[in-house]
Amino acid sequence: MSDRAAPAEPGSLWAMLTGARAHERPAQLLAFVQFFCVLGSYYLLRPVRDQFSAAVGSTNLWQFWVGTFIVTLAMVPLFGALVARYPREKFIPFAYLFFIGCLIAFLPAFEEQARIGVRTLGIVFYVWLSVFSLFVVSVFWSFMADLFDSGQARRLFPMIAVGGTRGAIVGPIMAGLLSIYDLLLAAIALLAIAIVCTWRLSAWSRRFPNRHRRRELEHGDAIGGSVWAGLRQVFSSSFLRNMIALMLLGDAIGTVAYVLTADVVAHQAATSEARKTVYAHIDLATNSLQLILQVGVTRLLMARFGVIAALIADAAIKLAVLLETVVIGAPMVIPMLVVTRGSAYGIGKPASDSLYARAEREARYKGKNVIDTAGWRFGDVVVSLSMKALGSAGVGAVGFALISMGAAGLSGWFGWRAAHSPELTPEIIADAQPSSEAGDNG
Repeated sequence: MSDRAAPAEPGSLWAMLTGARAHERPAQLLAFVQFFCVLGSYYLLRPVRDQFSAAVGSTNLWQFWVGTFIVTLAMVPLFGALVARYPREKFIPFAYLFFIGCLIAFLPAFEEQARIGVRTLGIVFYVWLSVFSLFVVSVFWSFMADLFDSGQARRLFPMIAVGGTRGAIVGPIMAGLLSIYDLLLAAIALLAIAIVCTWRLSAWSRRFPNRHRRRELEHGDAIGGSVWAGLRQVFSSSFLRNMIALMLLGDAIGTVAYVLTADVVAHQAATSEARKTVYAHIDLATNSLQLILQVGVTRLLMARFGVIAALIADAAIKLAVLLETVVIGAPMVIPMLVVTRGSAYGIGKPASDSLYARAEREARYKGKNVIDTAGWRFGDVVVSLSMKALGSAGVGAVGFALISMGAAGLSGWFGWRAAHSPELTPEIIADAQPSSEAGDNG
């Protein structure tokens, strides 16, 4: 029987909920746990970072983002060198180990923050955590796009994303209960678990390689190519150009909401502890919405109607809440942040990342990493500086929401273009059961 003609597996309730077939369930569970650990480690520390942004105010946030962009850009060739020379079983754990080493270094730094200076430590930690969040998430989704083909991505990615959302919900809760020192230790433990999941998932993929990459993925093979290939691809590939446009438009909406929220929180909360608590509550509300969307909307849209339907739904939700902000004004700023971010990561991110399962392998790791790290932080710098200039000209929350509506509308268009890129392999609608040949490879 051909791959495309393979019958669907008779489904239990668990199969209906998760979209996973029997041989995929261990991998989906491992990926769920890994993403829980990755995002959980970040959200444990995010309220500590965000209270620094509220302390300095929105007019100075561009300085944080310029520093983050410079550091991120410097790391792109280093990551490219790792990807080019080492197999994923080595370079993904190495990336996690690098950030574990940084967290260990922060342990005595926070103990000595009175001597170091709160502002100095705050800038260093803000930049570091901003770089950390982009690299670890980008590497994770590149790994997922490498493990699964496009048919599997449509079925499995929404529930894998739920793992990250669970971590993003647990993180803010724990952040309100633990000291900063304990939060750092907890983040180290979660990243160590993520390394173990990487090794186990790589072993699973050798047993059940997806059909597009049975020849491509041989154990121990590095991706090869230039350390600068990712940067070149972003300019030369029509698919990656559409993807960076999609990312920048989403980033523009998110940055506008984040900057406006920083001023609202600074006005409402006078101390660093109060600001940390407000941001923890915002994160909890946002990530709870993500969970609802991932479980109730995203898997249904992607499995039944495809990636494009999910990308358009994300754009429509953002348009609706931004229009409400235009009508109501400043009181809608925090709800605008919660809904636009919840939709972006609950619907838009799983959908857009699944497109990389149809891209060639170097684009999955190198090109995607440039877009998700240096490209993202470049967008932060441009948007924050533009907001500073427009704010000086008298543009307020309503004006910024109106501009963001244009970005939301365009994001749906670029998502459609990216999904129809001729560079991508054809989308798999009815993906196959594992062949006996694939099982023998284990």
